[in-house]
Amino acid sequence: MNTLDQLKQYTTVVADTGDFNSILEYKPQDATTNPSLIFQAASDEKYQSLIHRAIEKSKDASLSFDQQIEAAMERLSIEFGLEILKIVPGRVSTEVDANLSFDRDATLSKARKLIALYEAEGCSRERILIKVAATWEGIRAAEILEKENIRTNLTLLFSQVQAIACAEAGVQLISPFVGRILDWHKKDQGVDQIPAQQDPGVLSVHSIFNYYKKFDYKTEIMGASFRNTGEILELAGCDLLTISPSLLKELQSSETVITPKLISEEAQSMTIEQISPDEKMFRWMLNEDAMATEKLSEGIRKFNADRLKLEKLIAKLMA
Repeated sequence: MNTLDQLKQYTTVVADTGDFNSILEYKPQDATTNPSLIFQAASDEKYQSLIHRAIEKSKDASLSFDQQIEAAMERLSIEFGLEILKIVPGRVSTEVDANLSFDRDATLSKARKLIALYEAEGCSRERILIKVAATWEGIRAAEILEKENIRTNLTLLFSQVQAIACAEAGVQLISPFVGRILDWHKKDQGVDQIPAQQDPGVLSVHSIFNYYKKFDYKTEIMGASFRNTGEILELAGCDLLTISPSLLKELQSSETVITPKLISEEAQSMTIEQISPDEKMFRWMLNEDAMATEKLSEGIRKFNADRLKLEKLIAKLMA
């Protein structure tokens, strides 16, 4: 049994890609997308039909040009999601615009619009996770969405306090960004590599997993943003792991024998202090974590930059 198939015995494997061929090849349970992945896919010739379909469905003489562009952006996310759902048996994550990360009400409005578009195509909301940045405003929006049976995936998560606030809000799933945490610490320490067992991103997910299982939170944990297979294998036993096609291929080509590293029963016997962060505590603890503060801000900027590139591409085609 190859390493990928072994991993699937302990963890739900999710494809971190907008490429349909990769999803078909590696047969994950779920798939995730983000603005960067959709921009990369949309730049590929084989996906041009999806872009043109999104544009055609968004043309409306009663809307301004800018409003039609926004509608086409929304529609493109839906078109990718619908195609992915033809392949995976589970769920797809579709992201709210990064520029709404600090606006609770606008996030709510966009999330409801995306779900309505999916449902208009006959797709059940149970198969959709709305991705929202794990800011205080994003978490508050997710709390409301969950009560409306709109399931959420809180992304750009780099710290324990973000994870705890998400669990307290009852969100469906969180996505700790393992590799980006590693990137920050390598730069901070001035080193080229850190062993997987000591990887700060890996250790962060271990800490979150133990906290969740100790206090019986139902929020799912999906490790994300991996830089190497060593990180992935150290998280065998995590609820879910979303993995890029290149690393899926590496795992599929390997026969390394693995064992679970995250075990719920062990977490339940640990001595861990429970906290319930309010807004003041959340903002202070996040502020005191330089890595989490920097990576959250950087992640929002990068996702927004790719959103703007995609918007420019669509505007050019519509014009």
